[in-house]
Amino acid sequence: MKRLFSSFPLVALGASALLFALPLAAWELDPERSRVSATVMQITPDGPIPRQHEVRRLRGSADAGGNLELPLRLNQSDVVERLGQLPPWLSGITERPMATLTTRFPPERLERLAVGDSLVEDLTMTVRSGNAEREESLPVRFTKTAEGQVQVTNAERVALDGQALMADPTLRSVLLLLGYEQIGDEVPVTLDALLVKPGDS
Repeated sequence: MKRLFSSFPLVALGASALLFALPLAAWELDPERSRVSATVMQITPDGPIPRQHEVRRLRGSADAGGNLELPLRLNQSDVVERLGQLPPWLSGITERPMATLTTRFPPERLERLAVGDSLVEDLTMTVRSGNAEREESLPVRFTKTAEGQVQVTNAERVALDGQALMADPTLRSVLLLLGYEQIGDEVPVTLDALLVKPGDS
């Protein structure tokens, strides 16, 4: 089974879309080991060419109730590296959140996991971008790899709607700067993040 999302902010920066599912009280994302990868299929006269992109250094922590807020910025992606010197109209937005994702996960479920065990939860996440807001449900797998460490991955195939990405004026401008005049209908997304408990990792 796969999930096809219609808006880029879920991944985005995308990513994300996904990892936004991150939980709980006293748990934080390890930015060095938390990222979302996306495969963009570039349509060229010679045929489709897959290109890999990443949203790195994902940061977020949850309050005692398991509520998480995760802002996503352009400078967390590899876009800035690939573009080099950004045009003036784009350089000012690299630090500003392009989307903010919020979700909630019951902290007690994670606390009860034994090392080596995992659970899958359908998490509801709210995505705010500009004046727009929407909700999506995403199945996320939590695997306890050690005391104080939980690996977070998407539990099934997830893809963004490529045409919706190209329809967004700002995102289309970024994609055009990267050389994408046309992309495939789906942009598969993979989450690989690590939650750590401060003091235990």
